[in-house]
Formats: sequence, structure tokens, C-alpha cells
Amino acid sequence: MARFLKNREESKGQSPGALIFIGEKKTTSVQARVIDYDSTILTEQELSHIKDGSHFKQTNTVTWLNINGLHDIEKIKEVGQIFDLHPLVMEDILNTGQRPKVEDFNAYIFIVLKMIRFDTETEMIFNEQLSIVLGDNFLVTFQEQPGDVFEPVRKRIRRQKSRIRGSGTDYLAYSLLDTVVDNYIHIIEVIGEKIEDLEEMILEGNDTTVMEKINAFKREINYLRKSIRPAREAILHLSRLDSDLFQESTIPFLKDLQDLINQATEAIDTYRDLLTDQLNIYNSVMANKMNDIMKVLTIFAAIFIPLTFIAGIYGTNFEYLPELHYKYSYAVFWTALIVIAGALLVFFKRKRWL
Repeated sequence: MARFLKNREESKGQSPGALIFIGEKKTTSVQARVIDYDSTILTEQELSHIKDGSHFKQTNTVTWLNINGLHDIEKIKEVGQIFDLHPLVMEDILNTGQRPKVEDFNAYIFIVLKMIRFDTETEMIFNEQLSIVLGDNFLVTFQEQPGDVFEPVRKRIRRQKSRIRGSGTDYLAYSLLDTVVDNYIHIIEVIGEKIEDLEEMILEGNDTTVMEKINAFKREINYLRKSIRPAREAILHLSRLDSDLFQESTIPFLKDLQDLINQATEAIDTYRDLLTDQLNIYNSVMANKMNDIMKVLTIFAAIFIPLTFIAGIYGTNFEYLPELHYKYSYAVFWTALIVIAGALLVFFKRKRWL
């Protein structure tokens, strides 16, 4: 399956809001987990059936429902019915190739981002879609597969005296977004170190795989850029929303989040430009090495041109060549060749061509 675009063959010609899963099935079954809390109580529960968590919506506590797996359309549809989600929202949740964005539906805010991870063995970036529905007292997250970057947030929720336990769903949403963006920056730093290490390899000019590595990192940086630049627009939009779902005390945190995503975007652009510069340096180094080789070959050719000329004259088939009958002609011939070659070497050395 293509990395930059998802195959939308099945959705062609369908009406808006049609529920069709677009993407790759990454887990065998849909898993649901709920965390319900306030400043005094905390409940964590794995749900065997989605409907088992419907009663949490009626409580005054903060409810975080996390769904792993999007391929089971009926179960995702059941979540949408419980939380009264718009059909277009459901369609976007099931489309794992959705562009990062933020939409305000008054009763809730719909957020789409990409969670990314870096495989150190293949040195490739992989992403999965994260959809967040933020309501007044509930927050629902949809992921393509189990395993995420949210464990630090869960640990903070389990600590009774943490800020998150005394805050609402808006601060929980901020915490999840902050964790995603922090992960962006971490992965950019990891890739950045590898990109910077390429410069020494380029200048040495001994590694024949440098060009391949530069092109590979350019591809991964572009893939990363495709996920993070739209996320920057989405977070900027979120920080400017005039919504009652965000308390005044949470707005400064969103502004800080905006600074972090700007930092991530600028770092990507910096490393993208650096890779372009490294490619130019590599081409210059290779061109200089080729020029050095050609210079040596040219010098040898220049030395042998007069030697070949002299050898050619005395290699002719004329019957009368006076020098042929001279007793020391052979020694004189070699002396002349050596003197001419030596004189040319000295000349090239003084010109600093050697």
C-alpha cells in the first residue's frame, strides 16, 4: 500500500458520510478501554462490548474512551451512536488517510492527527491516524492499533495529586496532543542526528552508500513533513477556537503547544535543506575526486606524448637513419626519454599540478 496516499478505490462514488474503512487492518479485533476519573476517584476498565461504557457519558467525571482498531465498522458505528457523532465525522475516522485537521461541531470538537514512530532497523517512519472527539465530559480517541505514546499521560492520571486529575476533558485533550507533538520532536532529533552524521561520511568520500542514505532520509523527511505541517495548521486552528469546551485556564497551554509544533516544523525544514546541501556537497566531492583522477591521467598522457613521438620516429622503416649505426645510440635514446620525462615532471611540480 502506498505510504503517501491511501487506496480509496472502495469509496469512489459513495455518498458523503458512507462508512467505509480505508487503510490497512493492523489488529485482529477492536479493543476498547475506558478511564474515568475526577480529583478523588479513578476507574480503569477494559470493555468487552462498546455499549458497556455508555453509562460513563452520563456521569460528571472525566471519561476517556480509547478505541484500538478501526476495521470493524459496526463497532465504530456503535461508538458514534453512543456519542451522537456526525456521519461525516465517522467517515473521517474510518479514513486513515485523512489529513490532520480540527472541526468544531459545537457539542464536541473533532481532531485528526498522525502519530508517528521511527524504526531504527529499517530507518523508516511509520504513522497511524489518531482521531480525537472532545466533548464536555468525555473524550474518545480512535487508533489503528494497540500501542501508543500516551502511557505517560495514563501515569499522570493515576497520580491523584496531578494537575490532570483536577482538570477537565479540555486539559486531557491538551495532554494527549502535547505528548504526540513531543514525540514528533523526539523523532526529528533522532533522524537529525543521523543526518548530521552523514556530513563526515560525505567529506571522507569512502562510503559508496552515502548517496543512497541521503535519498532515503530525504524520502523520510518528506513523509514526516506530510504529517507534521498539516498538524501545525490544525493546532493553530484549535488554539484560536472560540469554544466553551476549552476553559480559559487551558488556553495558555494550547499557545505553548503551538510553539512546540512550530519548532518541529522549522526543524523539519532545516534538515530538509541540510540534506539538499549534503547532496550538493557529495556531488562536489565526487566531481573533485574525478577531476583529480583525470588530472593524473592527463599528466601521464602529457609526459608520454613526446616520448611516443620520439619512439615513433625511430620505429619507422626507413633504410637510412644515421643514428641507428651510432655505437651509443640506444643509450642516448633512453637518456633523452628519461631527461624529457623528468623535465616535464619538474615543470608540472612547479606549476603545482602534482
